[in-house]
Amino acid sequence: MFLGQGGFGSVYKGVLPLSKQAVAVKRVSPESKQGMKEFIAEIIILGRLRHRNLVQLLGYCRHKQQLLLVYDYMPNGSLHSYLHARQEAHNTTNSSLCWSQRFHIIKGVASGLLYLYEEWEQVVIHRDIKASNVLLDSAMNARLGDFGLARSHDHGADAHTTRVAGTWGYIAPELARLGKATKATDVFALGVLMLEVVCAKHPIWVDGTTGEPRALADWVLAAWQGGSITDAVDPQLLDDYADEEVELVLKLGLLCLHPASSARPSMRLVMQYLQRDASLPADLLHPDSLLSIGVGQDEMQDQRAMSCPTTAITDLSKGR
Repeated sequence: MFLGQGGFGSVYKGVLPLSKQAVAVKRVSPESKQGMKEFIAEIIILGRLRHRNLVQLLGYCRHKQQLLLVYDYMPNGSLHSYLHARQEAHNTTNSSLCWSQRFHIIKGVASGLLYLYEEWEQVVIHRDIKASNVLLDSAMNARLGDFGLARSHDHGADAHTTRVAGTWGYIAPELARLGKATKATDVFALGVLMLEVVCAKHPIWVDGTTGEPRALADWVLAAWQGGSITDAVDPQLLDDYADEEVELVLKLGLLCLHPASSARPSMRLVMQYLQRDASLPADLLHPDSLLSIGVGQDEMQDQRAMSCPTTAITDLSKGR
C-alpha cells in the first residue's frame, strides 16, 4: 500500500473501515523535530482550508510513536509522475497529459493559490509549490497538497518567515538572499511550474551534451529568441495544443519569474490572464523585454552546488 516518500514521512493508501473510503495516510517520523513542525502546520493550516483545488485533510492522530495524517486519496498520483515518467526509470506512469488537461491543471493550481491569498480568512503562503506537490483526483483536477512548510498571517500584515524553505529550482532570488517568503515568492514557483507543465522538463537539469546544468527559464527564452517560443513545448504533445494558449502560459510563466518581485503579477491577475479576461502586457511581445528573467548568476551557482533540483530545503544549512 506504499504510495511514495515525502519530505518527512512515507505515504500509504488506506481504507476507512466503516465507510470503505480510500484515503492516503502520511506517517511522519516523531524523532524529527522538523517533521513534528510539519505535522502541526498541516493540522493548523490545511485542516481549516476547503477548496476544490486543495487536498483535503480528513484527520490526524498519534499512535504510539507514529504521527499520522489522513487525506483524500488521489487516484491519479502526482503531476510530477506524468511530466517526468520518460526520464525516470522507476516511474510506472505510461500515459502523457494532453494539452487541455495540462491547461486545466495550471488553472486549477492558480485557483487554489488565489483562494489561499485572497479568499480565506488569512493569507497562506505555501512555500513549496512544485510538480510533486500537485496531486490529481479521479477527474484529473489539480489538488495542491503538502502544507508542512506553509505559513499563514493576517491580511494586510507581513509574513514572519526568516528561513529559506522550498525546493531548488523553484526558489525566487529574493527568497534565496533574504529568506522571506511572500505571495510573490510563491508566484515565482508557480511560474516555474507553468513552464514545467508545458515543456515536461525539470526546473534545472544537466545538459547531456555539455554536462552543465541548464535552467528551464533559459531554455524557454532561448526558444523564443530563436524565433518560436513553442519550440520549447514537450514533443509528446505533438500538434495537440492551441498555439495561443501555449504561448500565453509560457510568457505568463516567464513574467511570474521576473527577478523584481514587484513586477510579478498578483494571483488574481494570473487568473485573469489564464481565463483570457485580461491581456498580457504589450512589452511581452518580444523576448528581449525578458532577457533578465530566469535564474540569476549567483542563484545559478548555488543551485549547481546543490546539483539536485528535486531536493527540498528547510534552511540554508540543513537539507530536507
